[in-house]
Amino acid sequence: MANTPQSKKRARQNEARFAVNKARRSRIRTYLRKVEEAIASGDAAAAKAALQAAQPELMRGVTKGVLHKNTAARKMSRLASRVKALNA
Repeated sequence: MANTPQSKKRARQNEARFAVNKARRSRIRTYLRKVEEAIASGDAAAAKAALQAAQPELMRGVTKGVLHKNTAARKMSRLASRVKALNA
């Protein structure tokens, strides 16, 4: 348990940060799920639109420190290739 005033403050800050990051991660996952669902339905136009909506959300996760940039790039690349395969 935190004893010093500094450690108590750090504990409060960590809780607040955790809540914000959890919300951000959840938001990103929602956007990714929308892309996955559009791909599963076979709707190329909807998948492309969902992918374009998900891209800035993923990049925002990187700038906010929720995701590593390589993780976001890998997810984007894999989703983009799957969306592209729908058109072919």
